[in-house]
Amino acid sequence: MSEHEDDLNDGDLVASSPKIPVPDDVAAAVKTLIRWAGDQPEREGLRDTPLRVARAWKEYCAGYGDDPARHLARVFEEVGGYDDIVLLKDIPFQSHCEHHMAPIIGRAHIAYLPKNHVVGISKLARVLHGFARRLQVQERLTAEVADCIWDNLKPQGVAVVIEATHACMTARGVRTPGVGMVTSRMMGVFRDDERSRREVLALMDMQGKA
Repeated sequence: MSEHEDDLNDGDLVASSPKIPVPDDVAAAVKTLIRWAGDQPEREGLRDTPLRVARAWKEYCAGYGDDPARHLARVFEEVGGYDDIVLLKDIPFQSHCEHHMAPIIGRAHIAYLPKNHVVGISKLARVLHGFARRLQVQERLTAEVADCIWDNLKPQGVAVVIEATHACMTARGVRTPGVGMVTSRMMGVFRDDERSRREVLALMDMQGKA
């Protein structure tokens, strides 16, 4: 058994995370990074940091163990004749940039126009989180969410708009806080029909942004 399999006596950590074994080479890599940054991993405040960082990254990247499509497997056909747009707005999410492993923090708007059935509304958020909890770029995240809904629900249209800030830009490099990035993917009627696209963007309060 690795010495790193013992959990920390850290109330918040123990309460929020299960005991995840940390391989020695992973903990050593974090120690190396701390030294390279200019600090000493042996000092009291950093002594348990390698374990915390390793377990945190397992949580940040939990999406690699998830198949987002499975959340769309159960559908409902009894919708009382409803055949208009279904929209889930302002879904908060966190991800990490694959270039600098820096946080991406934002919100997403996900809409679809049903054809024969609908899905539980929370499943749209689960699809988003399944892809967001991986190393990402915002453009790919937007496309993955839209494509997953399109391929699995077979709706008349899908619209996904994501707004996010990127710490790789706000906290390093050009260091420009307050700048947000907007990406969108329109499929089916939302791509082909201008009236439908305007309608869904208006519902999202995104006219003129996407």
